Amino acid sequence: MKTTIQPDELVVEIGGLPIRLHSNDLDFIRMLRERYAGYVNNSDHASFNFEIELAPPGTESRDEDVRVSWDSGQWLMERGDFRAEWNPFTCQGRIQQTINPYSLDSVLRIVHSLVLARHGGFLVHASSAVRNERAFLFAGISGAGKTTMARLAPPDVTLLTDEISHVSFHEDQYRAAGTPFFGELARVGENMRAPIECLYLLAKGPDNKIEPVSGPNAIRGLLENILFFAKDPALVNMVFDAACRFIDRVPVRKLTFAPDASVWELIV
Repeated sequence: MKTTIQPDELVVEIGGLPIRLHSNDLDFIRMLRERYAGYVNNSDHASFNFEIELAPPGTESRDEDVRVSWDSGQWLMERGDFRAEWNPFTCQGRIQQTINPYSLDSVLRIVHSLVLARHGGFLVHASSAVRNERAFLFAGISGAGKTTMARLAPPDVTLLTDEISHVSFHEDQYRAAGTPFFGELARVGENMRAPIECLYLLAKGPDNKIEPVSGPNAIRGLLENILFFAKDPALVNMVFDAACRFIDRVPVRKLTFAPDASVWELIV
């Protein structure tokens, strides 16, 4: 039995889920170590294993949307720059991709969204940060202010991500975990977890103010920002149920703000 990580592999752990990645291209593995710095686990333990096969240099990506489907006992994930197969029962997978670490980002996001769906969690388009040991999520479409909130954060705030937040349900509470998936800030979030205090739905305006959101508006605001790529009806229902349970336990508020650091005076 292997007990140490080999030079041609690494284990990337996000939100407590370790995934082993193997490639015969050592330069690519070194690139991945830099890309996922802070999330590389030196333990040999992994929940899943992926073999990565790289396309020849110069291979052009096709302009295609992500497709995720279940076929013959495994998940198939495709886009113009990658094709991946993953069997959750054997814990084995294979990725064919261009020489681009951000193709792997997409595969990892899809895998995490599928795993989280079965455990009451989800990925959401939101920046998130920890203050006083509690996590705050700031959700919104592109341009809503996710990265701005991260950029304006004061020194006592620890950034988890400025783009895609990892939400899990564990020991009767929702927790946010740091991710290496970044947006305009181009900065990897801190690899830590904290219980979620509040979800803010972002809106830009002339003044800073917070308003409560509840019921259908809260559900709608959360669902509009959840990332889920598979069309499997059972899993879609699980994600919907997880969103409903989330708003029953976590306050949802609308945060209207001007792009000024004073907005963080409201986040306590």
